[in-house]
Amino acid sequence: MHYNCLIIDDEIDLSKMTCEYLEMFGISCACVETAVQCLEFLQANQVDILLLDINLADGSGFDLCKRLREQYDMPILFISARQSDDDILIALNIGGDDYIKKPYALSILLAKIKVILKRMEMQENQTKEVTGEEVQTGEDIRLLPDKLCVCIGGKEVPLKAREFALLACLYEHKNKIVTKRQLFEQVWGDAFYSDGTLNVHIRRLREKLEADPNEPELIQTVWGTGYMLKIGEEI
Repeated sequence: MHYNCLIIDDEIDLSKMTCEYLEMFGISCACVETAVQCLEFLQANQVDILLLDINLADGSGFDLCKRLREQYDMPILFISARQSDDDILIALNIGGDDYIKKPYALSILLAKIKVILKRMEMQENQTKEVTGEEVQTGEDIRLLPDKLCVCIGGKEVPLKAREFALLACLYEHKNKIVTKRQLFEQVWGDAFYSDGTLNVHIRRLREKLEADPNEPELIQTVWGTGYMLKIGEEI
């Protein structure tokens, strides 16, 4: 089944209340209590957004987030009673997209979820509008929008929609620095996503496209600024 939101929190009464509230406004929602239950749920269902507590009965939400980011790219919003800046920074740096402190106002949470779902819908529509024509990106690299993949070295590599959009944005400005703000605005439609979100997607692209992801030659980091897709002639 498809759900707009999955809550992973061992405060089950709060989760159920939150689910009931969100569903009143057309947001389909489910809740689980543990990391194991979360992974099992995601194997059987499609979910748009995760609300993740840090303290879980069977481990840390931080650890679960890291594991999820190895496979999934949906937005992850941390919900926690922990208030320290260190916790917030960790959450954002490991791939969290937002950090909501408990107790949270249900109306504010609803507003955040609605905004994210609207951006995701816009991104999906933009992807569908991409023509099916191959886009030449260099002698050995081609973007194939109709297949959502890139052909590199004669081999087609499938990408997720957001990965493809990110690569297409970098190509549009190939051999030039693209700032993080530019990438957030063009790919996510918002300048205020976390660096952790961008880092995860860049890492995944490198793992799929680079000969050595730890020594990238194609997608280069410009420290403190952004990234550059290095193709063809020297700058």
